Amino acid sequence: MTRLPEPTMLKLGRQGANLHLTLNNPERKNALSGEMVNEMIEVLDAIAPDRSIRSLIMRGEGGTFCAGGDIKGFKAGFQADADPVAIAASNRTFGDFLIRLNNLPQTVIMLVDGAAMGGGLGLTCVSDVAICDVDTRFSMTETSLGIPPAQIAPFVVERLGVTQSRRLMLTGARFKGAEAAELGLVHFCEADRAGMDARLEAVLDQMDRCAPAANAATKDIVMTSRRESLPDTLDMASRHFADCMLSDEGREGVSAFLEKRKAGWIERS
Repeated sequence: MTRLPEPTMLKLGRQGANLHLTLNNPERKNALSGEMVNEMIEVLDAIAPDRSIRSLIMRGEGGTFCAGGDIKGFKAGFQADADPVAIAASNRTFGDFLIRLNNLPQTVIMLVDGAAMGGGLGLTCVSDVAICDVDTRFSMTETSLGIPPAQIAPFVVERLGVTQSRRLMLTGARFKGAEAAELGLVHFCEADRAGMDARLEAVLDQMDRCAPAANAATKDIVMTSRRESLPDTLDMASRHFADCMLSDEGREGVSAFLEKRKAGWIERS
C-alpha cells in the first residue's frame, strides 16, 4: 500500500479504493498557498502509480471549496523591486500542479461547495467529475486584481470553450451552481450538501464496475488525444488495449462476463 505524505495544509483519508483530500486552511477560505500546492504535488506523485487507489476525492474544509490564490502570500511579489523571473517561476509551479492533476491516472472527483474563485475554479476544470450545489459561487476574479488568470486559462478554455472562457475571464462574472452546470463546468448541481454526498455515492457505485487499470489506460488515451495526432493516439490506444487484454485484470473481466458473475475488483455493489 502506498505510503502517503503527512501534510499540514491538507487532510488525507483513505476509504477502500478512494482517497479523500481536503484543503485544510479554512481561516483563509482554503486559498492556494505555495505550501498547499507543494503538498498536493507530493500526494499526486505518491499515488499516481498505485492502481489500488481508484479515485481522488477533493473538497474544502469549512464550507468553502477554494477562494483561489493566496493574495496575502502574493503581496511580496507586488513590490516594485521584486524579481519578475522569480514571480513567473512561482506562478508556473501552479501550472505544473494542474498538469499533474489533469493527467492523474486515478479518477478525480471534486465536491465544490461555498465558493470556487480564481484558482479554485481552475481546480474544478481539471476534475473528471465535478459536483456542486445550487448556492456554490464561481468567478474568475484575477483581472479585478490587475493580474491575468495565467495558469488556469488553458484548462478553463479546454473545459468551457473559447467563447465562454473569454466572457468569464474578461468580465469577472459571478455565477452559481445551476449556471456552472449549464456551462459544463460541473457535471452535477445538487440542492444541498446532502444531495452532493448522495451523488458522490452514486458516482462511486458506477465507478466500482470499472476496472482500475482499464480506467487509467482510458484516461491516458483521452488526454493523449488532445496533444497527439490521430494516428499516433490510435497507435498508443492499441498498445493499451493489448496490455489490458493480457493482464490479470483483463482476464478476470472477460471471465466474469462469460461466467455471468461480478468481476473481482467490484467492492461496493
